[in-house]
Amino acid sequence: MERVLWVDIAIGLVVFSNWVDGFVGYEHHFNETELSLLEAHEASLSYAGTERNNLLLVGLTLIQNAAAKGAVCLDGTLPGYHLHRGYGSGANSWLINLEGGGWCNNIRTCVYRKKTRRGSSDFMEKEIPFTGILSNKAEENPDFFNWNRVKLRYCDGASFTGDSEDETAELQFRGQRIWAAAMEDLMSKGMRFASQAILSGCSAGGLATIIHCDEFRGLFPRTTKVKCLSDAGLFLDAIDVSGGHTLRNLYSGVVGLQGAQKNLPQICTNHLDPISCFFPQNLIASVKTPLFILNAAYDSWQIQSSLAPPSADPHGYWHECRLNHAKCTGPQIQFLQGFRNHMLNAIKYFSRSKQNGLFINSCFSHCQTERQDTWFADNSPVIRNKAIALAVGDWYFDRAGVKAIDCPYPCDNTCHHLIFR
Repeated sequence: MERVLWVDIAIGLVVFSNWVDGFVGYEHHFNETELSLLEAHEASLSYAGTERNNLLLVGLTLIQNAAAKGAVCLDGTLPGYHLHRGYGSGANSWLINLEGGGWCNNIRTCVYRKKTRRGSSDFMEKEIPFTGILSNKAEENPDFFNWNRVKLRYCDGASFTGDSEDETAELQFRGQRIWAAAMEDLMSKGMRFASQAILSGCSAGGLATIIHCDEFRGLFPRTTKVKCLSDAGLFLDAIDVSGGHTLRNLYSGVVGLQGAQKNLPQICTNHLDPISCFFPQNLIASVKTPLFILNAAYDSWQIQSSLAPPSADPHGYWHECRLNHAKCTGPQIQFLQGFRNHMLNAIKYFSRSKQNGLFINSCFSHCQTERQDTWFADNSPVIRNKAIALAVGDWYFDRAGVKAIDCPYPCDNTCHHLIFR
């Protein structure tokens, strides 16, 4: 049965309605012009399908020696992560999850961001719930529940790639240094002894996973089994509904402002411009480490912020459709089918490699590994009767090859669509 997560929108306020399976309502004030609806609420979405009093809460660890390396958040505060130790058969296995949350592409948006948890550890939650792929319960996370599981917080605004500063605006763009300092700290806490490791992330963290995947592999000896999982990170260089390039323009600001060019994979920047090398479609084929791409074919964030943002839709023709796919007209659905075709073309070469994995489901969704209801539950989304958690586990442990591509919308009735109202 198809599931829906309703997201109520008021002016400057978002209230999550009760989830059909007991998701507790959540509200949070935010400036809609600064943050997309989804970016502002990734954390609360992860509670879906989980009882609030049954959550594993994991404390924040600040990386104390990071400042000496210049590895700081946008406002100069220390970066941090949440670590829950593994045990038993998972004691020497490590899962690193890179937090998502969009990007800042100019001084104004970065100055705004540095006063939020996306730009300063002063505003980060002191503890966060570990759900989905981070859960410590075998019935919620069958393959990784007893691993060492880490959530690396995202406070640089450039998918852990920048390395520059703006002294006038008092902004530090140090994502690459944060990545390096965090990895060094975790290696010292036992990750250097890992027999198995996986780098994952969702949204901007999913893009960061693709960018840093081979770097992550290089931290370990050849005997360590290392793979990467990108969830909702396949941001396409797509044309928006006005014929413009909204996301390319955004990325141009991110890469230029934050000095990311020198930290993007050289195999790409040797023959393409740096902005093109921030788009995963130009990176995935050259990633040497086994990589799994999980993405909704009708990615909610990309529909809202790349394909049909208000800036590309001044007359509001797409307003209803961008909030609720059920209100899209026939021509609008055709446009979105074109986006899906673009996505399938972007992964064609990548999918030929036996070591890579794919799960592209025809849902209006975004980030499916960190929400319990979409990762692994009785009514999770499936392709050919296989849930996402089982598909990822089969691929990681080489139990089966996984190249799962859904039929086009509206054929999949197991989706957990995101709907805004």
